[in-house]
Amino acid sequence: MAGGESKPAIWRWPFRSWRRLAATLLAIALLAAGSLLILDALFPLPLKDGEASFARVVTDRHGVPLRAFADANGVWRYPVSLDEVSPHYIEALIHYEDRWYYRHFGVNPLSLIRAVAQRLRHGEWISGGSTLTMQVARILEPHSRTFPGKLRQILRALQLEWHLNKDDILELYLNYAPFGGPLEGVQAASFTYFGKSADRLSRAESALLAVLPQAPSLFRPDRHPQRARAARDKVLQRLAEFGVWTESDIAEARQEAVLAQYNSRPLLAPLLARRLIRDFPHKRVLHSTVDMNLQLSIEQVLADYVQPFPDKTSAAVLVLDNRDMSVLAYGGSADFADHSRFGHVDMIQATRSPGSTLKPFLYGMALDAGLIHEQSLLLDVPSAFGDYRPANFEEDFHGPVSAREALQRSLNVPAVQVLDGLSPEKFYARLASAGVKLRLPQYAQPNLSLILGGTGTDLETLTTSFAALGRQGLIRPARYLMDQGLELDRRLLSPEAAWIIGNTLSEAPLHRYDRARSVARRSSGIAFKTGTSYGYRDAWVLATSEALSIGVWVGRPDGTSLRDNYGRHTAVPLLRRILPLFSNRQLTMPAKPADVGRNTICWPLGTLKKLQDPRWCMQEKQAWLIRDQAPAGALRDPLMPFWNGGLVRAALDENNRRLPGACDGAVEREERYALWPVSLEPWLPQPWRRTQLLPPAAPHCADKLELETLTIVGIDDNSELHPPPGQAALPPILVSVRDEKDPVHWFLDENWVAKEVSLTLADLEPGTHRLSAMNNAGQTARVTFRVGQ
Repeated sequence: MAGGESKPAIWRWPFRSWRRLAATLLAIALLAAGSLLILDALFPLPLKDGEASFARVVTDRHGVPLRAFADANGVWRYPVSLDEVSPHYIEALIHYEDRWYYRHFGVNPLSLIRAVAQRLRHGEWISGGSTLTMQVARILEPHSRTFPGKLRQILRALQLEWHLNKDDILELYLNYAPFGGPLEGVQAASFTYFGKSADRLSRAESALLAVLPQAPSLFRPDRHPQRARAARDKVLQRLAEFGVWTESDIAEARQEAVLAQYNSRPLLAPLLARRLIRDFPHKRVLHSTVDMNLQLSIEQVLADYVQPFPDKTSAAVLVLDNRDMSVLAYGGSADFADHSRFGHVDMIQATRSPGSTLKPFLYGMALDAGLIHEQSLLLDVPSAFGDYRPANFEEDFHGPVSAREALQRSLNVPAVQVLDGLSPEKFYARLASAGVKLRLPQYAQPNLSLILGGTGTDLETLTTSFAALGRQGLIRPARYLMDQGLELDRRLLSPEAAWIIGNTLSEAPLHRYDRARSVARRSSGIAFKTGTSYGYRDAWVLATSEALSIGVWVGRPDGTSLRDNYGRHTAVPLLRRILPLFSNRQLTMPAKPADVGRNTICWPLGTLKKLQDPRWCMQEKQAWLIRDQAPAGALRDPLMPFWNGGLVRAALDENNRRLPGACDGAVEREERYALWPVSLEPWLPQPWRRTQLLPPAAPHCADKLELETLTIVGIDDNSELHPPPGQAALPPILVSVRDEKDPVHWFLDENWVAKEVSLTLADLEPGTHRLSAMNNAGQTARVTFRVGQ
């Protein structure tokens, strides 16, 4: 231009081609990406330390917390996944906090612009403009409410979206959102305030928990229910505006009262919780099979029941669902907080002597082995099995008893007789193969004392084993967790034997047996068996039906004796308090198997009546039989080296006189006679004794009889005794057996008194008495006498 004027500057496009532009943009993108990768490596996401950052909780089968254990920092936080939280809560949270959550990239620009504008206008942050992703970023890495802090939060939010998907980020919020004090995560808040799992939250509860993290102290529902309700209704209004829930749902949620309690440390089933926490160390939330309402009732019954008992006395109860053997209630002690009763000791797992509780399994195995049937004749008499001399709990004997009666009355001597026939080794092996754990003393082998408590086991083992009577003879270990796989059943008894034993025990009287009463109160149809260990240390009762099984123990955890602590006296009354907690439908026994039928048998042989000569049938019994099989008695007389009851052949002469084997004479014919075992002679009526059933011996054979009769001296038969003049009672009377130098068994009025060479009778009541004596060879003597006034 003239005058040296310069031309105006003209802006020129710096790129001569679109190809160069693309290359430049790509370089910038790569540079930015590289920078982000470097920054991401230098400043990784501060994610929490996985499972170690969570507390642990044991819940019941419905998700109600039973006992909780805080993490190492005292924080109550329980892991929860997205599908373990009520959809109502997810809807309330997203639509109240961040309705565009699934559409943005971690930051909502419109929300940020609005928040910045409010900050410039009011001089303070009115709303943070935070998305849920940004809130998670702040939870993971807290920061100040400044521009640098907000920028850092935004960057972390972008980083979260880069590494995680939306559901993963949302789960971080569900697990770590603050709900005040030591509570973190929606599961902890739901447990603490509402006593339920987060998957069971109602709409009203969901709306409240959605807003609670904004001001946990201000909106705390247990302390400020009105504020909490106002905040909740604000969330409900927002959901109504967005049409998330229907008007009726909103209206119903508004009507729901805010009822909450702060219980971050529930203490139900404490011993079970301690056990599960120990047995499953890698689980943070353990969903037990326990029913909370039943557990609460059982714990209350236990605590109330032991109050009248002396210090150190405790009790335990285990309730099982027979369908899958899940544990419905676990009362490991009478009162967990009572140290004077050793409340911290779990008596469900403690090894103790089982007393007589193994007898049902013995009789069931003997049925399956064809050794006995339900009405087999057993001998409740003074007995010697080698060096082992068992006695009954009440120290008396009852003579002839059926297997059914012996089991119902828990008589010891007949049980030892059956075990002797089956063999202790076989009994022990059968139990072990079915999973019944018995603990013998070191180096000990199974012996006859096994059936009377000469072993060790625990309440859990006994209860799961006894459940076989309600489960068609099948045993399965107890199941404690809802997600625990089902174990295979093992067979302990046949379905037929299990039913017969269960039927026998379901008709046993709950009250102590009284021979003076033929009718006693029944057990409401549930089969039960008591037990008492030596020295009254342990009292047991086990009960089962088709639906459930119950185990009860009463005693002292330190193993010391407790006066009058036996099954019927202390354990059965506790069972009676528990049974009303269940419906009648739950207390019924299984249906009878098709192969079990009713038939008539006859004593003393014990076989079917229709197969016997009418002369042999002295006492009829109605018996439940398996496939109509009634095996004859095969158990030895415990006082004799051979079985001396049953059919006996006798050679007779022409005058129907008996010719013993060592006696010469012309045999006219042979006859068979049904005889009772010799040991029963003191309990038999006169017509049933051998001297009456067998024909008299030929005169020249009298000195060759196999069995002679003893003679009691000191009291004459059919005599009448009176006190001396001026005295109110008889003086002591010394009786003995003529020509007998060894001790004999003495019985007074059919009750065993002693084993002595001679006996002193004193304090005899007026009336008729029967005195009997029996030596170890089975020889007997009896006198009847009367004591006058």
